[in-house]
Amino acid sequence: MANAKTLDDLFLDTLKDIYFAEKQILKALPKMARASQSEEGKEGFLQHREETQGQIERLEQVFELLGKSARGKTCEAIQGIIAEGEEIIEEFKGSPALDAGLISSAQAVEHYEIARYGTLIEWAEQLGLKDAVPLLEQNLSEEVATDKKLKALAKASANDKGKKAA
Repeated sequence: MANAKTLDDLFLDTLKDIYFAEKQILKALPKMARASQSEEGKEGFLQHREETQGQIERLEQVFELLGKSARGKTCEAIQGIIAEGEEIIEEFKGSPALDAGLISSAQAVEHYEIARYGTLIEWAEQLGLKDAVPLLEQNLSEEVATDKKLKALAKASANDKGKKAA
């Protein structure tokens, strides 16, 4: 019989998943900033890129706490979400709805990250990884704050501009 996998194994596997995801997001954010038609959008994507770098560093600290090297595991989900964002950039380039589409794509990324971090925090608590919890909680709180900023930006201008014809 194969080795029985434990919650420890699942925690590490999911940590590798979100580490890979954050690295992919780090690459995607400058593309989104360049594509954004509004200054607020450009600034928001670049600011979140800086936050993402800090999130990666905190994840590396969690790997260190586990005595493991920081390495990602291909995350099909984030690759799909990013690919959808790239499709929006191509299909809506120059249209008034582009920024609304970019925000929607960014929110899909945030919601994925929020789900992952919430799970990792719960598991870290279950596994007694007390030093990992605040690192993961800080990442989660930044993702929640970014989602709120995206929602506000969409309501303030992007959605309304997207209703107009080019």
